[in-house]
Amino acid sequence: MTERRADLKSQLLAQARQRQRPRAASRPETQGDAADAKAQRVPERFTRFDAHPGHQQITMIREGAQRLGLRDPFFKVHAGNAGATSIIDDREVINFASYNYLGLSGDPRVNRAAQEAVVRYGTSVSASRMVSGERPVHRELEKAIAATYQVEDAVVFVSGHATNVSTLGYLLGPRDLVIHDEYIHNSSLVGAQLSGAKRMSFAHNDARALEALLTRHRMQFERVLVVIEGLYSMDGDVPDLPRFVEIKRRHQAWLMVDEAHSFGVLGEHGLGLREHFDVSSEDVDIWMGTLSKSLAGCGGYIAGCTSLVETLRYLAPGFLYSVGMPAQVAAPSLAALRLMQQEPERVRALHDISRHFLERAREHGLDTGDSIGAAVVPIIVGSSPLAARLSHQLFEQGINVQPILHPAVPEKSARLRFFLSCEHTKQQVDHSINVLNDAIRHTC
Repeated sequence: MTERRADLKSQLLAQARQRQRPRAASRPETQGDAADAKAQRVPERFTRFDAHPGHQQITMIREGAQRLGLRDPFFKVHAGNAGATSIIDDREVINFASYNYLGLSGDPRVNRAAQEAVVRYGTSVSASRMVSGERPVHRELEKAIAATYQVEDAVVFVSGHATNVSTLGYLLGPRDLVIHDEYIHNSSLVGAQLSGAKRMSFAHNDARALEALLTRHRMQFERVLVVIEGLYSMDGDVPDLPRFVEIKRRHQAWLMVDEAHSFGVLGEHGLGLREHFDVSSEDVDIWMGTLSKSLAGCGGYIAGCTSLVETLRYLAPGFLYSVGMPAQVAAPSLAALRLMQQEPERVRALHDISRHFLERAREHGLDTGDSIGAAVVPIIVGSSPLAARLSHQLFEQGINVQPILHPAVPEKSARLRFFLSCEHTKQQVDHSINVLNDAIRHTC
């Protein structure tokens, strides 16, 4: 036995020495390795960012704009608060490119709320809210949102986009179905994709198309979520909420309404789509909204029953693993919400100026699509180059409005998109419509 162990030890030592000796070069093997390496070389277009299709698309658009003598209409720098007017390139312009619908961003009382919060709590809460980032202003804001919607609870996220991504991404799974309006926001699409659920779309605002999909597919899935928007930001139109509520009930589905652009805009008091149609808040399962528009802050919220909100607060990745909202962002949104309720004349002024814009545009024969004249009014011109050219010409004359180009919309639907504020005047609107109408006549 001892001799066998000695022999085994000798063999292992010999093998170890053999491995340590340098291998003799074998030319055929080296040539083969080089050939294999050459054959396996990754094409350069997959290793360079400037060869990425996205960057190539940006380059192509920029080159096209330069050939037309146009400046890049995007990423314009505003030197101050952006409301009905703004300062761009050291000059004041009439501004139709901001979501400051109620004029509360820049309001001294809203600014003061942010200042007091940052003095008291610092510039960051420095942790996720579950860990140690909770501040009283977070709960105050959530309670105020829940009370406004007349639901049990609400939770705020640091990003409006992340609100939809995280909510849909967590609540649904591979055995579930998401059915959405074809014009739904990108954030809902990304959330549905993240969830792994089956996804289907129906024609814009077509309740009968939704009904047909649910009739055919509902029983193939466990949970089914229907997602619509309160006010569509590309077209300025609204869904027939009572009809969608009736359909979701009959097919035992959840209904989610994205109120990013409708809260603060629709309804006599700005309470959104439910007030616009006089529908009970409990008829909708998930209310979603953003703080960055009428509420003068940044972030998003989900409002609904306690079990929904608690599930998201404890388990949704975009909330659980994200640093909490800075106090100086939550506080101004809370102040804006209170001011909106205390000063209903802001909503009335927004309705009046929006209707005036819509009427004046139609009087000039401009195509406003299906807009109802509530804060968002498109002027459809049917060509991306034309939309870019008109945006450039208006800016040269002191009017800031963004073009919406293909592929954001179909080429035949390229447009200028006007966002109205309660602080716009009829004189500003009339002047802008006249300038636009003259530009169209001289360009087409």
